Order: sequence, then C-alpha cells, then structure tokens
Amino acid sequence: MTEKVRVSSGVSQLDRLLGGLFIGDNVVWHDDSGNLASAFCLNFLEVSLALQKPVIYISFDRSPKNLLDKLGILAESPDLTILDGFTSGKGASSPIFMKFYEETDPERLCQVKMIDRPRDMDHVVETLYGVHETMHGDVRLIFESMTGMQKIWGAEEAILKFYSHSCPRLYELDTIAYWIMEKLAHSQRLRAQINQIAQVAIELSIKRGTTTLTILKAENRGTEDTHEPHRYWTKDLTITFDTEKHGRGQINLGLRIKELRIKRGLSQAELAKSVGVTPSTVSQVEANIIYPSLPALLKMAEVLSVEISSLFQQALELEKRIIFPAAEALSVGFPGLPKGVLEGKLLTPPDFDGKMEPYIIEIEPNRDLPAHFFIHKGEEMGYLLSGKLRMSLNKAAYTIRSGDVIYLTSEMPSQWRNPGPNVARLLWIKCK
Repeated sequence: MTEKVRVSSGVSQLDRLLGGLFIGDNVVWHDDSGNLASAFCLNFLEVSLALQKPVIYISFDRSPKNLLDKLGILAESPDLTILDGFTSGKGASSPIFMKFYEETDPERLCQVKMIDRPRDMDHVVETLYGVHETMHGDVRLIFESMTGMQKIWGAEEAILKFYSHSCPRLYELDTIAYWIMEKLAHSQRLRAQINQIAQVAIELSIKRGTTTLTILKAENRGTEDTHEPHRYWTKDLTITFDTEKHGRGQINLGLRIKELRIKRGLSQAELAKSVGVTPSTVSQVEANIIYPSLPALLKMAEVLSVEISSLFQQALELEKRIIFPAAEALSVGFPGLPKGVLEGKLLTPPDFDGKMEPYIIEIEPNRDLPAHFFIHKGEEMGYLLSGKLRMSLNKAAYTIRSGDVIYLTSEMPSQWRNPGPNVARLLWIKCK
C-alpha cells in the first residue's frame, strides 16, 4: 500500500494536533460565527502557493473584487484560480458586479473565472472539474462556502448530494480540499452526514470572547486530541494556541521563524533562496514538521538579522533598551507590491518584542501602490515627514501633506499614490 503524503496546513500547532494533512483529505470546518475559519484557510492558501501548488478557490458569498481585497498579496500568484459563483448567483448578474470582467487588469496574476450558471449544480461540477483538468500535481481547493451554496440551491439535500459526489472524487484525484460550513446555518443531521464522509472534521467555536478548535474526526491518524477543545488566538495570519502561549519549556521554533520572516517582509520562497534550501523545507520548518540543519539555522538567523539565540526565546535584553541607533535600522520588503516603487526600514531590531513596530517608508514620485504596505488588522499610525500622498480608503480619497497624521483602526487603504515630484517620506507605526 502506498504511503500517504503528509503536508502542512500552514499552522504548526494544528499540524501537531492532527498529525498533519494528507494528500486526499477533505477537511470540513464547522464555523460557529461564520468568520473563524478564514485565518486557517489563508494560512493553508499561503503555504500552498509558497510551494507553487495550484489552488482553486470557489466562492459563492463574495464578489471577485471583494475576495481579491480579502486575499491581498496572497492573490498575487499565477497558481491561484478563483471560481466566481457569486456574480451570476447572489449578484444576479448585476452590472455593478459584471463590471469586474469588463475592466480587465493586465497586472493581475491570479485567474478569475465566472461560473455562468451557479444555480445549476451540474454546471458547477462541470466548471470545477474542467478547471481541475488543466492543472498538474496535488491541487488544493477551498470552498467558501457550503452555506453560500445552500442559499442558492435551496435545500440541504442539494448540498449533501454535491458533497457526497465530490468528496470521493477529490480524494481519488489526490487533492486537499477545505470546506467551510456555518455551523448554525445547517441541521445537526446534515453536519453528521458530512462528517461521516469527510476525512477530517474540525469545529471552531467562540464563547465569551474565547475561541476554541475541536477536532471531531481525523481519519487514520490515531490522534488522542479528538473532541478536546483547544483555545487559540489569531493576529493577522498568525494563529497561537494556548499551549504555545502558556506552555512551560516549550520551544516553537517554526512559529518564531515565521514571525521574524513576516516582519522582514520576506516570502517563504525568498527566505528559502537566501538560505539555500527549498520552499518546501521552509514551509515544513515553520510548521514544525522538520527541524533545519545547524548550517541552515545559522544562515536563517543571518538572513533574518537576529542572534541565533533569539530563534529559541525572546531576546529579553532588548526589552530593557531605550535607544536604538540609526545604524541598526533594517531594510524590509513589501511582498505583493511593485518593486522599485517604495523602500522601507524597520527602525528596531526584528527580534525586539515591543508593542509597536516603527518604520520609515519612502514612496517614489509619480508612482502608485495598488495595496497597503502591510496585511494588518490592528491599529496603525503614520506621520508624513515630507512630500505629498493620496490615499484611497472605503471608496473615499484623501490627500495627505507634510506634517499630517494618518490613524487607522482595522481598515486598510486600497491604494496609495505619490502625485508629487519628490519622494514622499513616512514615519509609520504598527501597533501589535
């Protein structure tokens, strides 16, 4: 019997709890609030694209523009294909949504394909597997969401029929598929039937401000964690479990490397190239599936500009410092943004665990940025030191002049522009 291939979900602690994902897995997420599964899906998407695996993202709930905004830099990959079941479904082929296809973006790297008749289940199946046939290797799929499908197909029986036919077929095709269900929108009977067919079933719950993950089923794993709730927290794309946050003597090397890599603005592929290993190796190291060799670990510390000891613990001596010389400022990258348009420096060492991250950001004259500098859901503040900027936010445009302060809570600008003849220089602060 051929041994199943183990891969990472992009979340190291989930991989440990599950024993990893296997090629052929159908993973059902029972989401208590409708938005908890998103962070797990985005981590799965990030790690899959870093490994240059083809991903099909099927959406019935979001317009393509809305979904691209949600995915941010993760959408900037030719390995991603979005199947749009919204525009001709809930969007009712409205001109406001059809306009997306009329205004093609030559710089868009991912593919977006509209499902012409999303209310016709057979047509959806035909479209999905037609796209799949054009791809090679172990394809990854994200269905967002089964609840959205039910709303246009009109009955739970339709969902069960679609899933019961698709799940075995996807298993045989060596895919990994994530299926999202809003728990309260479906009957217990349907959820039980779905779980019976799936290889993996996970419940995400929120109660009194505490989020928990419970593995309901993990086929052929022998895991001891089934039906045991695990508390976790999310921050951007980082998911931290209670055992990681409060455990004694535990070393989460993978999570530490991932945090420092993101702070440096490096993709997994970029870190891999600088270290001399494959993107798959970096992915597995960050998922704590494997540990790097000592030479690779030393090189990672060098590339991330930290002492080797700070990969295993917080650099406590840094917390006592109050002055950081200008010479210690570190150049950072901005994944997904055009190269040569902006430059940035992190003004504190990457292993300094402060509550704020200060940056100097410089945007070249007469240039546009199609997205925000960071994927960040917390508070941010900027002070324009020199030059002039225009910012698009929530369908409104703002002009920022030298001396102006920008304050953001959870929203992120959709575009920046330097309309002037000189470099625009920003002091930018991210709050953790």
